[in-house]
This record gives sequence, C-alpha cells and structure tokens, in this order.
Amino acid sequence: MIRTAAILAFALVFLTNKSASSQDRSKRMPREDVIDIPAISNGLCVSNVFQTNMVLQRDKPMVIWGWAKPGEQVTVEFGGAKQVGIAAEDRSWKVELPAMEARSLPGEMKVTGETQTLTLDNILVGDVWVLGGQSNMEFPLDRIENGQLEIVSANYTNIRILTVPAANGFEDRKGFPRLHEWSQWFGRHYRKGDWDVCSPEIARELSAIGYVFARRIHMATQVPIGVVDASRGGTTVETWIPDAVLRQVETEQVTDLLARWDKQVADWDAKADLDSRIENYRSKVARVEKEGKQMPSNETVPTDLRPGPALDHNRPGNCYASMISPIAGLQIKGAIFHQGYNNCFDGTPGAVMYRQLFPKMITAWRAAFNDPQLPFGILSLCTEGPVQTLDNFSEMMSNAGPFIREAQYKTFLDFYQAGDQNIGFTSTYDLRRRWYHPQQKIPAGERISRWALATQYGFSNSIRWKPPIVVDMKVDDGRIVLRLDEPASAIDDGGPILGFAIAGEDRRFHPAEATHLVIGKDDRGKPKSDTTSLVLSSSMVPSPVHYRYAWARSPLGNLQADRITDIPFATQRSDDWPLESIPMGIFNEIPEKLDRKQKQQIQAALRQQDLDRRKHEAKVLLNANAEK
Repeated sequence: MIRTAAILAFALVFLTNKSASSQDRSKRMPREDVIDIPAISNGLCVSNVFQTNMVLQRDKPMVIWGWAKPGEQVTVEFGGAKQVGIAAEDRSWKVELPAMEARSLPGEMKVTGETQTLTLDNILVGDVWVLGGQSNMEFPLDRIENGQLEIVSANYTNIRILTVPAANGFEDRKGFPRLHEWSQWFGRHYRKGDWDVCSPEIARELSAIGYVFARRIHMATQVPIGVVDASRGGTTVETWIPDAVLRQVETEQVTDLLARWDKQVADWDAKADLDSRIENYRSKVARVEKEGKQMPSNETVPTDLRPGPALDHNRPGNCYASMISPIAGLQIKGAIFHQGYNNCFDGTPGAVMYRQLFPKMITAWRAAFNDPQLPFGILSLCTEGPVQTLDNFSEMMSNAGPFIREAQYKTFLDFYQAGDQNIGFTSTYDLRRRWYHPQQKIPAGERISRWALATQYGFSNSIRWKPPIVVDMKVDDGRIVLRLDEPASAIDDGGPILGFAIAGEDRRFHPAEATHLVIGKDDRGKPKSDTTSLVLSSSMVPSPVHYRYAWARSPLGNLQADRITDIPFATQRSDDWPLESIPMGIFNEIPEKLDRKQKQQIQAALRQQDLDRRKHEAKVLLNANAEK
C-alpha cells in the first residue's frame, strides 16, 4: 500500500506524541480511519513491542530497544529507574532497566532523545506469555463453542493483548508494523500489532486458547498478564525454526527438505510466472466473451512480479525470521504451542522429521527470549474427520496424525525425563469434532493453564496436569502388561478402558481388552486391582509384541489420570513400525511414502481386517450363547 508523505508524517506524530488513553486505544476503528504505523519510524522511536497498554515482564531485567539518529543519546525512564543508551550507526539503541516486582498500578515510560520525548502510559508489570503454532492456536474466541459466553465476560483490565502481524521473509526482521491485516479466511481485516486492554470487543479476536489460558492464570494469581499471539494458520514446524539451526541438522529428512526449498527458490522465474498468468487471463477473457458474458470487475490483467517460494510462509525459517525475530529479546514468562496439521501430509518421513526438529524449535525459542529454561507448554495435534470406533478401529489407524502426536509427546518426555522442570504437555485428541478446527478450545486452554499454574505459580499441591507415563512394559503369556508412574482409569461412565491396540509380528493391530492388573482380594473377597498397571490382551492376537494407544486422527480412547481429572493418557506406542508397513504383506517392498493407489490398498486391507475381527467376535458370541 502506497503511503503519502503526509500519511507518514501523521504516523510519526502519532507514534512520538503522548499515547491515547487505554479506553480510547482499546476501541476498534473502521479500516478507513486507521493509519498504519511502520515497524521502524523515522527519528526517535521504540520497537512496536513496547507500547501504551503493554505488560512488562516482572522479576527479570527489562530490555528496551528502538532507533534514533546515529550517535543520539536516548534516556528511558520507568518505575523510578533510568538508563541511558547511545544509538549506533544503524540507528539502533538498547537499554536495560532493573528487574521489578509485579504491579497492577499503571505506570508511564518516557523515552527521551535530543529533540523528542515519547510517552507510553498505562503500562503494567506482570507475566508475558507468547502463543505459537498454527490456526488451531490462532482460532479466535468468537469462532468457538461457548465463545460468546467468554466474550461477554471478558472484562479484565489487567490482561493485555498483542497480536503479531503475519509477515513473510527469509531475513530476520527487526520489528513489526501496526496495521489492519486482511484475512482471506474470514474475509475481513484484523487489527494486528497493537497492545490492547482486554475487553469483550478486544478478546473476541484473540486466540481462544490464549485467552482462556491468560484468564485462568490471572484469576488464580491476580498478577497482570500479557499475551503475545505469534501464531499463524497453515504453517509447518520447520518454518518456526531459525535457518541457521535448520542447517545444522544433518539428517536425511532435513537435508532433503532444505535442498528442495533451495532449488525452488533458485529456479523461480518471476517473469515467466507473470507471462503465464497473463496468458491464462487472456484465455479466460476469450472464453467469457465467447459465452456472451463480461469479466468480473475485480479481475484485471496481471502486472505484478510475484516473489514465489522465497517468501512462502512455509519456507523453512520464514515464520521465525518474520514473526519471532521481531519480538526476540523481549523478556517473557513462557510460551505455549499448538501445531502439527500441516506436517501430516508426508507420511513417515514427515513424522520422523518432526521428531528431529521439534526439540530444536523449543531450544531455539528459549534462546530467542534469552532463557534456556523458559517454560514451554505443548498442546498436541487436534482431531479431524470420522471418529474411530470398534467397528472401523484398524482402518482408522492408518493416518499420519498420531505419528505427529507421538513426536510431540516424545519430545516432552525427552525434556521432562532429563530433569527439565519447565516443559509441559497436554493432549487434545478427546476434544473432537469432525472439522480440522475442532471448536472445543476452552477445555484445551484450561488444560494447558493447569500445567502453568502447577509448575510456575505454586499450585502443584492442588492442581494436577501431567499425564500418566509408562515406566515399564512386559510381554507375558499372550498379554502385554504396562506399569505406569501413577494411577489411571477409564472415564467414569461405567464402561471399560478403550483405545488400546496390540499386534503380533504380523503387525496387524486389533483393539485390546484393557484391564487393571488383579493383585489379590480385598477384605470382602472381591478382586483387588492395581490401578497403576494395565493388562492388554485380544483373542485376535495370541502372541502380542507391541501396543498402541489413541492411534487415529480422531481416536477412540478414554484412559485418563485417576482421582477426578480429565488428563488424557497420551498418544503413544511401543513399536517403531512405519505407517507404510502396516499391516505386513501388502507390498513386496515397503514404500517410503504412500501414493493414492497404495493408500487405497492399505485401507482395503485394514477394512477387511476389521471385518474379519467382527466375524470372529460374532462367532464367539454365538458359540457362547449356544453353550448356555
């Protein structure tokens, strides 16, 4: 969008003058009344991450940065502290204020240069959390089930909200603009880049998971909470990792990925692309005229040279460079991350790569915010499509989704079992809807907030968050016995434990009967069970060697931590068999990735497997009735 000199001048005045009150700033203005503010303005300016209405992180030194004339002295004052910095040749300056305790009383920050003073007011000191991931994290409060109830009650003056614009670019950005960003998905503009006070009008556009997370923490602690939403729909894990980090991962999957993208970028011919689009436009004009119709008024002959894959939002490293780099260095409390859908399309190689890269992403984000122990909460991949049942059980297992969930859970286990006290995890596979944006976001936000409250805010004695973890597995007399680190039971609806599958060496998984291990009898002579041990068996699998749990895109599974919780037992397995190799005997040579025909072959075999099992179960039932 072209900006005239007058508009740029107005934007500069808007930025450098004393900011409007929080009441005025929190109102949404129509698009035609808004002046966008660039990432870096002329003259003295602060990074747009520092604004009126923001929350600064407590208990950590406060690093403030911006730009000014080279050599200009810049003084920053806040909360009784003052520091002076000098702008470098590239105009950048940075100061560090001492750590401060949480404060709900609004403060004023003054940034003074040689001829200008910037005043940012209504600033609180509390905890700042970054939201990351793709559309299921980004999904706004006004689009979810029971969202309107949350919206009408979203009057929290001590919760502040900032959404980072969805920029593109391979080079690290120093800042982000403040603008109204067009959403093709929702067909409207969303205001991005402004810190706002939480109100019904503001909260409705915020990440639903992020809002619920912030609300719970604030209600429990009464500490001011800032939420920085840096999520973006349709993104892969590799786009959220710095390119320099990716280049150091010398695995076949990552090396091939980077080589493919490097080639696409190098081979892109913008002129040839434009010529092709012009030819397509002319062909359409001719076709429309032949039909006696008119071209739509919004369609004209193309004239722009497109950047192609170089600026694709899923080019590895791009979202990190364009959305995390601008806020890197900000002192924050922690981050939560919900992603995985766009990494489900590459079968086993894609899942293997996710397992390789997700730990690197967490470490890179911790480095970006200058905290190697930064609290990081993982929400596993959400559901999509038909629900797995006992009738379609085996067929539904042939999906890449649970492999991504497994990679997320194993990443959590790696950190957790290495002694990391600040890594969190929760499953969302039971919050199911057929759509790939299941709109049950409130429970998801509640679950990850329990992790934060228990581990970061001193509520560990009253709030549980961790899923039960398998500590031992034994194969014994045609059954598999799992020992857990804590009790686990089925959802209290009177039914059996569902969701486990077992298989023998033929790799044919069937639903398992799952029961607690009987360890004796109680005082009344009734069986006494060990709720930390599970016994898995199936008449279809006389010699089991491996198990899987919640293994489908929208899985059957009702095991959860005991003692009145809804903490799901995580998606997991004991085998390392590729998606493309189950069941055995379909292909003479196991393909690396399934094509459409091969997918159909596997689906047909698994469908027959389900049918054979149902016939077997019917036969057993008929024989049992005949013996009565």
